[in-house]
Amino acid sequence: MPHLREYGHSTNLIGIPAACLASHRFNANPQILRIAGTRESAAGLFEKLAFQSSREDCSRVFQDYMCVVFGFETEQRLGVDKQGRRRYRNSYLKLIQDWGRDSNNAQGAVLKGWVESRFGLFPNFHKQSLSGFMNKDWIIYLEEKMNSRYHNNCIFMQLDLLYEYCQWMIEHFQWPAARHKTLYRGVNSLNDSTVNTSLDNAGMIMRFNNLVSFTDRRSIASEFGAYILEVEVPMVKLLFFNELLQHHALHGEAEYLVIGGDYQVKVRR
Repeated sequence: MPHLREYGHSTNLIGIPAACLASHRFNANPQILRIAGTRESAAGLFEKLAFQSSREDCSRVFQDYMCVVFGFETEQRLGVDKQGRRRYRNSYLKLIQDWGRDSNNAQGAVLKGWVESRFGLFPNFHKQSLSGFMNKDWIIYLEEKMNSRYHNNCIFMQLDLLYEYCQWMIEHFQWPAARHKTLYRGVNSLNDSTVNTSLDNAGMIMRFNNLVSFTDRRSIASEFGAYILEVEVPMVKLLFFNELLQHHALHGEAEYLVIGGDYQVKVRR
């Protein structure tokens, strides 16, 4: 029986083996990542983005495009369909909002499932540590990530576009950094199951969940635990960051959503 200490699937949609992507060596020498077919399927969006002169205009174009293509703007505002029946159509904005509230809810499972599907990386935590494919906790994760309530509006396609838009903005504006960004995460303890290698004065190699939250403000990270983890995150592993969109629910904590794996970490108290 395979064990979750393995990195992930043998196939993904980015053309790089999961073990390579998850390695701390990849982080030191990152390669451009593309989710197969995403930019080609939304060529009009990226052509229009190329004509925008400011980040604010790009944000408006992207969010307008998502509202039109996935048809959730009116429903989010009114909460009803044309027949007057209430219905729920999921959106990337709602997932981001609910992740900020609790990354271990069903919406968090959907986001982790998207990373697993596109990047091939298994989650190692959902509600509690995931250690094997036949364990009850893994079954709960599967049930939540596949819940039809969250898959009735091409949610993985929405997340594909969010990732590619994020990467386009980084490439076009060299923002929030060109190659790496120093980010922080507060934790209350250093769990031995996540520590792969100690590097003495250089810190340690830690394995993070397949999707993990960081902040670019050390003061905010200190509010979440006695230890502050400092990591150099390659820009190609960003799904979302605080200033990417004008309208979203995570502004307060300057949050970054990062594709996980093994990272070289400096630990501060």
